[in-house]
Amino acid sequence: MKVLQILPELNAGGVERGTLEIGRYLVQQGHEALVVSNGGRMVSALESAGIRHIAMPVHRKGLRALFQIAPLRRLLMAERPDILHLRSRLPGWIAWLAWRQLDLASRPRLVTTVHGFYSVNAYSAVMTRGERVIAVSESIRDYIVKNYPRTAASVIRVIPRGVDPTEYPRGYRPDAAWARAWRERYPQLTGERLLTMPGRVTRLKGHEDFLELLARLCETGQPVHGLIVGEIPPSKAAYRRQLDRLAGRLGLKERVTFTGHRADLREIMAISDVVLSLSHQPESFGRTTLEALALGRPVVGYAHGGVGEQLRALFPQGAVEAGRVEAAAAAVLKLFGGPSSPAPICPPFTLEAMCRATLDTYADLLPARPPFIS
Repeated sequence: MKVLQILPELNAGGVERGTLEIGRYLVQQGHEALVVSNGGRMVSALESAGIRHIAMPVHRKGLRALFQIAPLRRLLMAERPDILHLRSRLPGWIAWLAWRQLDLASRPRLVTTVHGFYSVNAYSAVMTRGERVIAVSESIRDYIVKNYPRTAASVIRVIPRGVDPTEYPRGYRPDAAWARAWRERYPQLTGERLLTMPGRVTRLKGHEDFLELLARLCETGQPVHGLIVGEIPPSKAAYRRQLDRLAGRLGLKERVTFTGHRADLREIMAISDVVLSLSHQPESFGRTTLEALALGRPVVGYAHGGVGEQLRALFPQGAVEAGRVEAAAAAVLKLFGGPSSPAPICPPFTLEAMCRATLDTYADLLPARPPFIS
C-alpha cells in the first residue's frame, strides 16, 4: 500500500516521532511511505529510513493556508496514495478540503489520529472526520465520544503510542564515560536519591507540586535531590523565577537542580530512583512516562489520562489521585522502603504493537487486500 502522512513540520515532538516510526515500519514491510510537511530537523532521519518527504508550507496559519489546498489536491491526484493520514489540525483542514474535492471512487481512504485533548470546537473537529479515527489512549477515545457525537464509536481505534524495548531496554545503565561526565557536571547529586521530573517547564506540568513533594520528603530526613529536566521556553522565564522563589521558601535551594533541555533523558531516567508525572491536566498519552517504565524505573504519577492508563497496567503502586501531593510523597517513600519494579513492557505499549495496529487500520479500509500480518 502507499500511505501519505501530513503534519505541519518535522521538528522534535511526539506527533513527528510517531510519523517517522509509522513511515519506517511501512517501508520495512515493503510498502511505500510519503510525508508532507514544511520540513525540519527530522527530515534527514525520515529520508534515511526510505520515506519520501514532500516539502509544502502546510504549517502557515491564517488565510494563507487556503492557498495550499489546490497544490495538495494536485499532489494527491499525481501520487494516488491508498491512505491519507492526517496528523494535525491545520494541515488536516488543508488535506481534508483537498481530499473531499477528489473523485469519490478514486480518492484515498482517510485516517486521522487524535493526539491530544484539543479545545472542543469546529477547528478541532477535522481530526474526528476520518473514515478511521485513531485515539492514542482510552482517555482520548472517551474525549472523542463525549465531545464529537457525530463520530461513530465504530470508526475509532485505540492504538497507544509504543516504545521500542531495544531502545529503552529494561535495566539499562549508562556507560562509564557518560556517568563520569554526569558526575563532573552535577557533583551535588553524588550519594543522593534522585527524583526526576521530565518535561518542559510550564505551569500545567505540575512543577510546584514536585517542589512540595520534595519538601515533604526532605522533612523525613531522606537524602533526596530533585531533577527538573526540560526546556525552559523564554516565555516561561517569569514562571522559572517563581519556582526559584518557591524552592527558597521551602528550603530546597540545595535540593533541586534545573538541567534545561538534555538530549540524554534516557540515561538520566535510568539512574533516577523515581520518575514523577504530576501534570495538572491529563496527558493524552505520556510517552516519557512509558519510556521510564520500559527502562524498569519506578514511576509515581497522577492517575488520569494516558499516564493513569499506563500506571494501572504496568505499575499500579505508582498511581495516585490527581493533585494529592501528600499521597505522591507517601508513594515515593514506600518505594524507598523496598525494591519495586514495573511490569515488563508489553503490547499494546510496544512500538511493534503500535505499528502493526496502525497498518491493520489502514488495511481495514482496503477490503481487496488481506489484513496486515507482520
